[in-house]
Amino acid sequence: MKILVVLSRFPYPLEKGDKLRAYHQLRVLSKSHDLYLVSLTEDEVGEEALARVRPFCKEMHVVPLPWIWRLWHSVGTFFRGLPFQCGYFYNNKAQRVIDEVVQRVRPDRIYCQMVRVAEYVRYTDIPKTLDYQDVLSKGMQRRADNARFLKRWFFRSESRRLQRYESDIFSDFDEKVIITEVDRDLIPHPQSEQIHVVPNGVDFDQYSRRDCERNYDLIFAGNMGYAPNVEAAQYLVREVMPLLWRKFPDLTLALCGAKPDAAVRALQSRRVIVTGWVDSMADYYAQSRIFIAPMHLGTGLQNKLLEAMSMNLPCITSPLAGRPLKGVESGREILICNTATGFAEAVEMLLKNPEAYERIARNGHEFVRARYNWETVNQRLAEIITR
Repeated sequence: MKILVVLSRFPYPLEKGDKLRAYHQLRVLSKSHDLYLVSLTEDEVGEEALARVRPFCKEMHVVPLPWIWRLWHSVGTFFRGLPFQCGYFYNNKAQRVIDEVVQRVRPDRIYCQMVRVAEYVRYTDIPKTLDYQDVLSKGMQRRADNARFLKRWFFRSESRRLQRYESDIFSDFDEKVIITEVDRDLIPHPQSEQIHVVPNGVDFDQYSRRDCERNYDLIFAGNMGYAPNVEAAQYLVREVMPLLWRKFPDLTLALCGAKPDAAVRALQSRRVIVTGWVDSMADYYAQSRIFIAPMHLGTGLQNKLLEAMSMNLPCITSPLAGRPLKGVESGREILICNTATGFAEAVEMLLKNPEAYERIARNGHEFVRARYNWETVNQRLAEIITR
């Protein structure tokens, strides 16, 4: 079957959750189908990245998004009532490329990742599947609740626009998927139960237990330019770590991930290591004792939790990040906390109780292995797209 895939970002390197999800979806779908990829990109895509994705595609079209056109279309969406994200990721050249591929290739199906690219194909007659991925409107609402002044107005406005749009495009797509049941139930449409849940997975060949020197006591990972991760990093260093340093003055924390925001870089100290981009996140997990992710913003399933659990790291997180892990139990496979004191006490318990440390690490590993396999979840996606 011929499938046209439309992405808002080129799916390599794998420093963002949407790119990780898209990369493994392309990899698995390409085993049984001919894929025609049209990918937008804000950044220059190097030859190495192109080489990693090209084997999955019958054709691959990468369309740059010049900043002037991003600005122009973002302003234009204000008057059309569409989300700013739709304008930001809209490009006339990309529309022409998509239209040309549709006319020439006559794909059997179209698959779009995230609502920000839905405008390109929403009125096309070809059967279409939309991956909501997570609930962008809810994520914007949470950011508005923590923002100030003009940012608060912007995030609230964008949240309302996204909420309308997430509902409006529902009937334009034949099938809809999303990462978690928690997010599915937040989609603002009366028939949201029709959305299929297709979670993310883990590359178990890459993320598996290793015995090596532990250079970091705690690690928090992710794209460090992403607002929810920036907030979590600040919360860790300013609220949680001071409580721990009173009892463990030499305790170290690694903030590991690409494009660290200036606010994250400012957290660097003798006991707080800000790595920036790393070639292998697995290497840093392997060098750490405990994974901690006090997420208060954002939506969806946290890939970083799945990866750390897969590597037999005991994990501590917040209710927001723990809830999407269906079937997980705090104290058995993971520790879930909602206060700075709670996070500090959880870390102290793991450091002082080797039996609990090993039990939670082992149970978390088994939990992820049983539920989050890229091959299995993306075979499910293939069935949905091609039905």
